[in-house]
This record gives sequence, C-alpha cells and structure tokens, in this order.
Amino acid sequence: MTAVNAKEAVGDIYDIGAMKFAQAMTWRAIELMGQQIKPGMRESEAQALGKQILADLDTQRIWHPLLIRFGANTLKTFKEKSEGDPVLGDNDIFFVDMGAVWQGHEGDAGDTFTTGNDAEMIACAQAARTLFTRVEHHWKSQQVDGQALYAYAEAQAAEMGWVLNLNIKGHRVCDFPHAIYRGGNLGDFEATPNAGLWILEIQIAHPTRGFGSFFEDLLV
Repeated sequence: MTAVNAKEAVGDIYDIGAMKFAQAMTWRAIELMGQQIKPGMRESEAQALGKQILADLDTQRIWHPLLIRFGANTLKTFKEKSEGDPVLGDNDIFFVDMGAVWQGHEGDAGDTFTTGNDAEMIACAQAARTLFTRVEHHWKSQQVDGQALYAYAEAQAAEMGWVLNLNIKGHRVCDFPHAIYRGGNLGDFEATPNAGLWILEIQIAHPTRGFGSFFEDLLV
C-alpha cells in the first residue's frame, strides 16, 4: 500500500487481509471477556482474566495495555487511571478496550456491557454502538476528513441525548508498530481517512449519572 499522506504511512508487510484478521481476533477476545466477566469480580480480577484470554488466543504481543473499566470508571479516558478497584455490581456497566497483535498487524477494538436491568445503562451501552455506526456511515457516504467526522459525532451524540468525550479522537493502526509513523489523532486528521488504517473511538457519558460507555473499531 502506498500512502499519499505521510500520516497514513505503513510498513512493507502491511496487508488489509491481515488487518481484518487481527480485527476479527480482537472481537473474539472481547466477546469472551464480555461473557466471562461477572458481578462480584473486582476490576483487577477482570484484567487478569482478560490477559489470560488473550494468551489463550495466541496473541503475538500486546501493543496497548488492556483496559477494563467498571461503573464510574467508564468515564475515564485511556490515559487516566481507574479510581480504586471496584467490584462489578448486579446492576452495573463496564467496558473492554484492547489492542493486540496477530500476524504482525494491530487489532484494536472496544465495547460496553451491562449486568442486570438498569435501563439507562443498557441504553448507554447501545448508544455508543449506534453512534459509531452513524459516524462510520457518514465517513463512507460523505468522504469527510477526520475533523469533520468528529464534529459530526459530537452533534449526533447531543441529538441522541449523550455527551461525547472529545478528549479521545481515534488513532492510527497498521502493521506493528504504527507509532513510528506519527499519524496523530483521527479527529485532527485534515484529509479523508483511508480504510484499514484508522480506529474510530466513541466514548459517551450519561448527561446526569456517573457512568458512560465506549465503542471503537477499525474503519474498513
């Protein structure tokens, strides 16, 4: 693949098929974590479980730390530390954010799960997925740049009744390690992002209650 924009540079082994394989394996790991994390677990115990699941799936390596956030910690951004070591409740919310390498390529995805029957938590988890889908469709149909993409995401979140966290704006991925290309944030990218190179991140907060949700995936 030849990058027109230097921020979309890739290595010699880059292959879109391998990117999609890493994407699929990442989602398999998240699915397993979502199934096995249960009320009564501490956040640290869920982290340990997640790491074991990744090891069982034969990841080559982790390229960013596994994050599992419970309750109020779902409002924390990637760079912020969790508050304490909360126990997952019977009516609670949590998300998984993980990045691992398969076949030399970077997988990165995240999703939110709920326990119990708190209607607003369930709605919040679904809203992050719905917002992602809307923004992804806008990218595909309108071919906007990264800045316009996140402006659209912010407006859509408000229309839906949620607050978008603009402190996270997506990022590059490719054959490992993408970091050497200094692609920056998707939300600051001044061109239309190409497929197979960028992660669209959506993190929203409930407007009045102390929790949020998260969803991210590869734009393909």
